Amino acid sequence: MKIKKLTIQNFRGISKAEILLDGNTLFVGTNNIGKSTICEALDLTIGPDRLSRFDPIDEYDFYNGLYLSKENVPIEIVIEVILIDLSASQETQFASYLNFWNSKTNQILDKDEIDGVDSDDVVKCLHLRFVGKYSEDEDEFEAVTYFVNSLQTDGSLKSVTKAHKRTIGFLYLRALRTGRRALSLEKGTLLDLILRTSAIQLKFWEDTRNTLMNLEPPLDEQIGELRKVLDDLERRIGTYIPLNKNTKNTSLQVSQLTRAHLRKTLSFFMASFSGTAQIPFDRLGTGTLSTLVFSMLSSIADLKNEQVIFAMEEPEIAIPPHTQRRIIQYLLGSTSQALITSHSPYVIEMFGAEEVVILKKNNLSLVEAKKVELKPNLLKAKTYRKKIRHSIAEALLSRGVIVGEGITEKETLIAASKILENNNPDYYPLDLSGITVLDSEGEGNLSRYANFFKSLELPVYGFFDNQNLNAKERKDIDKAFNFYEELKVKKIETMLIDEIPIDVQWKYLNDLKNSGIVTNPVIPDIKPADVEIKKLTNNVLVQAKGDKRAATLIEYCLPNELPTTITTFLKKVYDEHPKPEINIDAEVSEDEQGINDEE
Repeated sequence: MKIKKLTIQNFRGISKAEILLDGNTLFVGTNNIGKSTICEALDLTIGPDRLSRFDPIDEYDFYNGLYLSKENVPIEIVIEVILIDLSASQETQFASYLNFWNSKTNQILDKDEIDGVDSDDVVKCLHLRFVGKYSEDEDEFEAVTYFVNSLQTDGSLKSVTKAHKRTIGFLYLRALRTGRRALSLEKGTLLDLILRTSAIQLKFWEDTRNTLMNLEPPLDEQIGELRKVLDDLERRIGTYIPLNKNTKNTSLQVSQLTRAHLRKTLSFFMASFSGTAQIPFDRLGTGTLSTLVFSMLSSIADLKNEQVIFAMEEPEIAIPPHTQRRIIQYLLGSTSQALITSHSPYVIEMFGAEEVVILKKNNLSLVEAKKVELKPNLLKAKTYRKKIRHSIAEALLSRGVIVGEGITEKETLIAASKILENNNPDYYPLDLSGITVLDSEGEGNLSRYANFFKSLELPVYGFFDNQNLNAKERKDIDKAFNFYEELKVKKIETMLIDEIPIDVQWKYLNDLKNSGIVTNPVIPDIKPADVEIKKLTNNVLVQAKGDKRAATLIEYCLPNELPTTITTFLKKVYDEHPKPEINIDAEVSEDEQGINDEE
């Protein structure tokens, strides 16, 4: 079974969203864009245990916290999930609720289209709808998932049971903030799910309670002095309360011996290194905890008869790159569908371009999902794979991209931007604005990179050397970039030498000489003519382009000494991405919500 379509209305920071999925999916995007909200929406709708909790939704799960209209009418959270690729046993169990999905039109067939069920484009599907709303009669929030059957005539909806949801097989691992509770034995935790899934739970708590109650010898007798204290206490109590003199009336137990208290008392212990003692799980390192949680989820998945739909938030938290890759490899190979959110390039590179979905949100909190596509006029698949970890992954998460012709352009722009930002509070830092500066590795790739990022609806800005373009090529460049700066010279080093003050260049050259970094060309002790200084600067910049010498020269400049060509270009970018006003989105509460759900 796989999720094909998800629609969300009035849930947390999303006013509306409609997302089509094709198998394994990696959701990327800026913070508070809706990645966690999507996972939580799926958990509400098809997660087997979410609705069993007390208050599965609250006031702040409603968009902007509004659950009543001005007319005092309840505003509903509505989440719909369409599932396809049902197994034979799932088709049997859900036979009364099945619909038909047209994969060509991406729509469910209605009663008038039922004759088209034999088409190759039509498959059986399950349509579920979660509704959350405020009940004035109960003064509480209601949360129910229903089956939706477009072929029924009476329009009635039947609720989806926990057993139904277990058959669907949805597992959700939130970000690490939930890791500590996951390893406890309280109801609904991962360890509890493992016990239930593996059928151990049948007598687990009864046997555990009997074992602890009938310790031999009793705990209080194992510590001799403790029994004396209890006997003295019994003697004193006996002067006020009649006690049975033929037996012990007091004891010390490791728990209250109720099932609820045992769930809170029993703790998972683990030795994290060979030769070390076992310690409680909550004393383990953060990365070990996260890996433990994943191991438990994979155990549940392997115990189930059907493959599962596995959603996971940010597998990179406190986990080294090689473990991140192992986790993703497992999910992609051992589940029917993996839905991941991540900011890690090591995770992003594990997915094909067609599996990456970029989430965007407008001012009305409408969330759109944009799929990454590699087309002939865009990036080649080889270039995408080569650059995904080191630059494209960052750009996919950005709000805009500056495409530089080469590494020197990239490094000088970054160095100049830091000087401008440190000296002008009106300039919001490029990295905080979500602007990625990318090296295209040559003028031949400029348009390809620009068109690729523009296809993802990202603003793209260019900074490159003078190009010898014909009319068509010029038109393509103009169309590819939102705006660009084309130098008047063939090399960026020439522009730097022409626009950076001579005194700055001379100080830079002297420092290179005194540090012993440059011995050729020979830098004289006495300041030569300006033209000679420019020649020396050009030589030291060109002979070691990979040593960040151009960027280092920029760092010698005060704001008013920076090259005008660079500052003019950067100021246009700053104008496009001004300092944001403080605006706390309702979705910021997701972290707190996740903690409340689990703690």
